[in-house]
Parts: sequence; structure tokens; C-alpha cells
Amino acid sequence: MSDNLQEMLHKAREAQKVVEFWSQEQVDEMVLSVGWESYKRSTAEEVAKLANEETGLGVYENKVVKHMKKTLGVLRDLQGVKTVGVIEEIPEKGLVKIAKPVGVIGAITPMTNASSTMPCNGLPILKCRNAVIFAPHPRAKKTCEAICNHMREGLRKVGAPVDLVQNIKEPTMELTQELMKIVDLVLATGGAGLVKAAYASGKPAYGVGAGNAVVVVDETADIADAAEKIFKGKTFDNATSCSAENSVVIQEGIFDQVVEKLKSHGGYLVTGEDRAKLKAAMWPDGSHLSMKIIAQSAKKIAAEAGISVPENTTFLMVLGEAVGPEDMFSAEKLSPVLTLWKYKEFSEAVDYVIRITAWSGYGHSCGIHSTNREHIMELATKAKVSRMMVRQPQSYGNSGDWVNGMPFSMTLGCGTWGGNITTENISVKHMMNVTWVAFPIEPKIPTEEEIFGAHFAKYGKD
Repeated sequence: MSDNLQEMLHKAREAQKVVEFWSQEQVDEMVLSVGWESYKRSTAEEVAKLANEETGLGVYENKVVKHMKKTLGVLRDLQGVKTVGVIEEIPEKGLVKIAKPVGVIGAITPMTNASSTMPCNGLPILKCRNAVIFAPHPRAKKTCEAICNHMREGLRKVGAPVDLVQNIKEPTMELTQELMKIVDLVLATGGAGLVKAAYASGKPAYGVGAGNAVVVVDETADIADAAEKIFKGKTFDNATSCSAENSVVIQEGIFDQVVEKLKSHGGYLVTGEDRAKLKAAMWPDGSHLSMKIIAQSAKKIAAEAGISVPENTTFLMVLGEAVGPEDMFSAEKLSPVLTLWKYKEFSEAVDYVIRITAWSGYGHSCGIHSTNREHIMELATKAKVSRMMVRQPQSYGNSGDWVNGMPFSMTLGCGTWGGNITTENISVKHMMNVTWVAFPIEPKIPTEEEIFGAHFAKYGKD
């Protein structure tokens, strides 16, 4: 029996009306209750196991860690944040800002992060007194159902309406598209087709862009530290994250040392005919990544390609040959396969980042392992990305980590470069409406000289 979206929407609206004027204390109690039911280890292990079995992607142990870390991180970010009543006053401007709910939010979730996306999106949604209806990927529906049941239990324990959290049980593209048309706001975490559909729904939407993270290693880097962090970022959960390192651009003077350090972490350099076999296995039609490759282990990918690798292999490496469709290894790979590039002058490294992200991943992210402040700021200034990690594993840092100040989120805006409305990590501030109340103040009208003085001095008044 198919899901009745109109009935779900009615239940969501009725539930949202109940909490619309709740106090901050009631809201915070609700969020903590749902947060605990989502976060606790028994829940994390249950949904990680389900996600691993249902999607066939990633690594169970990594999924447990990811689910708990991201949920706890979101709760930390929400702690003490005002989302009820007056949230800001600017006396000198006579302004008072009042937070209000959006209403019912449709959250479209991917199979790559099948469990952690629900609390990471759902907790900020609830914090702003909204209701949410999740539409999971069809290959992750059981996982979504399980985590939503735990979230609903958290609501029940504090007397909040359980229908603040609902999920489509038998998802289809048609149902997802219908959902996007009837809710008040769409939160789309998934591929480019989904995000375009969200923007075409006629409703306000936050979407994400493609990821194809490029990381630069310059001559000032701590080579051992950089290699370890690249290894961690590339292999975590078999690179299910769109933030995972895809290309590493290395200064030629340290290239061999970096490659050797990567090999010490289980990296295996695929060359010659084996490279061609790997390429054919990954992109059988020449342009679309095979589902047999996505988020699989390096050894399984090697076996699929018919190439032999050492027993201790944790990720595969290839040398980049060209940027663009003529060499698909320059594209996003969503697998423990890393492309290596060599540069002489730092301007070449910046150019690689710009060209690789322009071809696949514009607006998403890049990283750098360097202690040269000028290099760091040059890349940050010139790269068309929304986030840049310095001396960190890319897939750990982009979506929030204990060692940086990025907001914890599973939905990463990529700005106009990636076809999105914002460059920010989507968080609680994006889940509310704000009424600006303007009181009268003493007028402050500038003179012409105050505004145009510098222009007059240089060019005169004519």
C-alpha cells in the first residue's frame, strides 16, 4: 500500500500546531530526548548494521562512529541556541528579531549516509518547532524507518506529538517529487538530479552540489601527518562521503616521499594495463560510475577490475593524466580510489584545484596540507569552493569536526558555483523564519560629503 502523503501532511501540520508556541525550555527538552534516542550506542549499532546490510555500502564500524559523532556534534551546536521568541536585539538600530517556525519540512535523504542524515537534519528542524517528513532513498528505507521510530520514541517520552517526525515507508521518485510540492521547505541531500527536482518543485529548497575534493600538499607540509590524514579521509566508510579526498596535488620535490608514506598506509599505485582495467570497471560506459564500485573496499574494487593487489591494500592510487571527461579519474569517485597529480610552482596547484572542481565538484570543497600562510590564503582566495580544510582529513572536517569550527551537518551548500542558494553547512539558522520588528529611531541622514567625499576629492563634482 502506497503512502498517503496528504494524510501525512495533515498529521504533520496538526503536530506542528501543538509546538508552535512552546517555550524554549519545552523545545530544548524535546530536542534532547530525541537526540538521546538517536545518539545512544544501541541505536547507532542497530541503524549502522541496517544501513550496511540494506545499501551494501561502507563499513559498519565507521557508520557507528559517524552516526554517534555527527549526532552529538549537532546537539552540541544546538545547545544554548535561541529559537523561540526574541533571538536578537539591536537597540541602536531599533531592531528586534523574533524566530518563528517554517512549518512542515520535506527532507530527502541519501543511501550513502542512510542513518546519520536523519538526526543531523531532524534535530535542527525540531529545534525550530517544525515538523519533518523524511523521504529516503529506496535502498535505505528500512534504515530510515528504524531511526525515525527512535526519534518518535524520544518525542513520546516528553509528551511531544510523535507526528512531528514521519517517514515515507515505500519511497519512489514520484512520491518524493509529490512531497516536495506540498511541504513548506525542501531539504535535499543527494545527487544532482534530486537537487534539480527540489529546485523545480516550486517550494523553497536547500540543496547540495557534487563533491570532488582536491587536496594540495606543498613543500612545507608535515609529510607523515599529511599522508595519515589523507588515508583516513579517503578510506573512512569506504569513501561514502562526497567530502572524501578524490585528488591529491603534490609538489614535485616531495612527490615520491608522499607516495611512499601513502603506501605505508596501504595505498597501492595502479599503473599501466591495470590502470586501464580499473578505469573500465569503474566507468563501464565511459562516464557513469558503476554501482559495483561505490563505497566498496579497495580489494573488492580490485577484484572487480581483475587486478591483483597486496593483502594489506586499503586504497588504490592512480596518476592523473588529464582533467575532464577524457580521464574520468579526475572526477568524483565515491570509493577508496585516489588520483595523484604533480606540480612545480604553487600557481599550478591552484590551477589544478580550479580545473578539477570546475569539471566535477565546483563550489564544494578543497584542502591543503601546508604551513605556508601565503599558500593557504592564495588557495582560499582563488578556489571556487565553499569550504577549505587546512591540515585535516577532508571527509572528517567539511561536515563538522571536533578540531574545527564548521557547523555539524550532513547537507553542505555549494553556492551558486554548485547551483545552490548558500555556501554554508545547512544548520539550525536555515530552519526558521525571522520577523524583524523595527522601532522608530533618531534619523541619521548622511551629507553628500560623507558619502561622496573620496570620489569628489579624486574626480571632482562634475
